[in-house]
Amino acid sequence: MTGAEDPTLISTRTGYTLCQLVCLVMRLALTNNRYRLAAENHSKKRASGAHRDSRRLGVSSRGFVLFGVIIGLTACESTSVNDYQAREPAFAPEGFFNGALTAHGVVKDFSGTAIRHFSADIVGCWSEGVGTLDEDFVFDDGEQQKRIWTLTPNGSQSYSGTAGDVVGEGIARWQGNAMFLDYTLRIELEDGSIDVKIDDRMYRVSDNVVINESKMRKFGFGVGEILLTIIRQPDQVADCPRA
Repeated sequence: MTGAEDPTLISTRTGYTLCQLVCLVMRLALTNNRYRLAAENHSKKRASGAHRDSRRLGVSSRGFVLFGVIIGLTACESTSVNDYQAREPAFAPEGFFNGALTAHGVVKDFSGTAIRHFSADIVGCWSEGVGTLDEDFVFDDGEQQKRIWTLTPNGSQSYSGTAGDVVGEGIARWQGNAMFLDYTLRIELEDGSIDVKIDDRMYRVSDNVVINESKMRKFGFGVGEILLTIIRQPDQVADCPRA
């Protein structure tokens, strides 16, 4: 871990976190808006000029409330891998991603519609703390893809991750039963390639099962999502090179 704190979790002098204060301000703003709307309805019989001014103020007030809601939701939705520090079973990447694994998942578009599904065979091997994940994907339309991850230790409970279609290095961190992996994926299309940000979040729910959700973003906007289940196959023999 880098040791940097999530700014939405830093305590203020009042004892609240920034996220809690933003949410409190949102609730107060919404309550004030309800009182304002009641007062506006009560004054509908006033002169038409005053009524028009009130409506303009109402639109402005609603705009500020909506802006506050957006800012509040943005602040409160931030989740750190540290939030899972006490969760079990412990993730331990070198233990889980070791040997033969299988995966099954769906690809969703920006609207949340599942547009493809796939399965994958994965072999995880480790040597002197460095891991290699050899992944072979088969999609429902017959397309096949291959990705080989190399995970190199990068401080306490952190890895640098590289792969052929990953731009630069990804960063993986884990605490408790969770591991978060952030990276930029280069997707090849017929008329060129595009780079998308991937927010990969994995949760170990049993000794042999991890649930993985991946959010894909371009220019900060969500463009797709991948949901998959990764299953260890301890009874299968993995073909790892000998050290």
